[in-house]
Amino acid sequence: MGDFSLCDLNKNESLVIKEIKISGNLRKRLLDLGFVPGTKVECVRISPFGDPKAFFIRGAVIALRKRDSAAVLGVKI
Repeated sequence: MGDFSLCDLNKNESLVIKEIKISGNLRKRLLDLGFVPGTKVECVRISPFGDPKAFFIRGAVIALRKRDSAAVLGVKI
């Protein structure tokens, strides 16, 4: 289906992470939260204005801003 970023997901859509295209402290933080290649992530909530979105990953719900979620790329499932 091609590569998508987390910010492209609609509610109840999922992807498997392929890569994180960001560096520095934010990359380390995302990796610490479980955003690692091969992990399934599901969009579970979208704020009324569309930003931020909440994602279910490894048993936790984590909200990310659009600019941060755009750096997490993967394949929709």
